[in-house]
Amino acid sequence: MSNEENVFKALASPVRREILFHLRQGELSAGDIASRFDIAAPTISRHLGVLKSAELVSERRDSNRILYLAAQDAIAATLTGFLGAVCPTQQVQRRKNTRKGQR
Repeated sequence: MSNEENVFKALASPVRREILFHLRQGELSAGDIASRFDIAAPTISRHLGVLKSAELVSERRDSNRILYLAAQDAIAATLTGFLGAVCPTQQVQRRKNTRKGQR
């Protein structure tokens, strides 16, 4: 499975999209993330594993906690690449609109 396929598989889940939404402001521990949902912590851990496999989140150890952070550049690059391939005229139009706005 390509990384793009992994990304779209990961984004197919509303729970994983909501996890990314919570991570948009910065790092959170798995416990912090789990406290925002009405589902079991092991289920959240599995969702985080899918997001990590798709390279949509990164993690770092802080003492006995693992902190997760959304890989916003990877998300943007994958989605921009996909949209550019599917809707190339829209990409050109966005560039034109951006240039007009910079004048």
